[in-house]
Amino acid sequence: MNYLNKKSVEDIDVTGKRVLVRCDFNVPFDAQGNISDPKRINEALKTIKYLIDHKAKVILCSHLGRPKGEFNMKYSLAPVAAYLSKALGQEVKMASDVIGESAKSIAASLQDGEVELIENVRFHKEEEKNDPAFAKELASMADIYVNDAFGTAHRAHASTAGVAAYLPAVCGFLIQKEITIMGGALANPKRPFAAILGGAKVSDKIGVINNLLEKVDTLIVGGGMAYTFMNAMGYSVGSSLCETDKVDLAKDMMAKAKEKGVKFLIPIDNIVADKYAEDAAFQTVDSDKIPDGWMGLDIGPKTAQLFSDAIKGAGTVVWNGPMGVSEWKNFAGGTIAVAKAVAESGAISIIGGGDSAAAVEKLGYADKMTHISTGGGASLEFLEGLELPGIACLNDKE
Repeated sequence: MNYLNKKSVEDIDVTGKRVLVRCDFNVPFDAQGNISDPKRINEALKTIKYLIDHKAKVILCSHLGRPKGEFNMKYSLAPVAAYLSKALGQEVKMASDVIGESAKSIAASLQDGEVELIENVRFHKEEEKNDPAFAKELASMADIYVNDAFGTAHRAHASTAGVAAYLPAVCGFLIQKEITIMGGALANPKRPFAAILGGAKVSDKIGVINNLLEKVDTLIVGGGMAYTFMNAMGYSVGSSLCETDKVDLAKDMMAKAKEKGVKFLIPIDNIVADKYAEDAAFQTVDSDKIPDGWMGLDIGPKTAQLFSDAIKGAGTVVWNGPMGVSEWKNFAGGTIAVAKAVAESGAISIIGGGDSAAAVEKLGYADKMTHISTGGGASLEFLEGLELPGIACLNDKE
């Protein structure tokens, strides 16, 4: 998928126009109902400020949580409007509905440079069904559509793709950055190109592995999914996570890597535990010596060194998924070692959202990375070479 030719907000005249912007304001809240991590809102500010500065009439929309198609004020975007008002230094007018009287009358009365936030688009079940009539109602409030929600770009919903059928459609700066950096890395990487994949299941990453085997020089596999590959090599993996129905596929992938001259690295030692628990007893064993009844919960120190050495000389590194149960201190060492190696590699480094992004942020390596994707699922599908409906629907440059 080559999205490098998509139009952005800079390619069109927005002055005096009503611009519907799909953002990702799906932020977490604490027990008191305050926003606990505003990162996603902050990521949208560049596009919003650009539109304000260019005297557009700005209509923001987003989902929040899973209200299941009903008006449920627990999932109201009102706290986001309050946060945005402070961040932008001007009032963000909060509508009490999505496509009703409140949203439409505020949109109609907006002056140049003013901002409205409509209510949670998932208060209507038509949103996730990508219902054309609902998309048309949303589009009727605006002259231009801007998608800046990379985190939902892999979903064909009314506000992420449907509205593009009724309005000129372009991307905001956040999506532009995602497709420029990730798209550029996949299309024309600085070599050697190394990909690090972790997480629990091979089945979640089959498409990604197959796509990356066509592009990378080194493929590193850690996390729970590594045990299926060890099993494919004939090792006993104890009670580690292992998808026995994917063992033949794992063999095929390793054979394909060999045939293409791709260095395929899996753990040579592991930290194994006697149960899946934070306080489990644990020991370090080689990959061919995992005792019965024990399960691998992290890569071992020899593997951490092997992986780090492979990352050191890379020109481009893409990382998606932790090396172990990184939220538990005793099983976080592998993920920490990989994060450190990527941070110190000097490579163009792309962290594919989700758990790896959280690990990098928590460890304080975020500013050492070239790019941390804002979308876990979307970045995975991007790495897999799948079409992302929320980007595919945008207009191409002439």
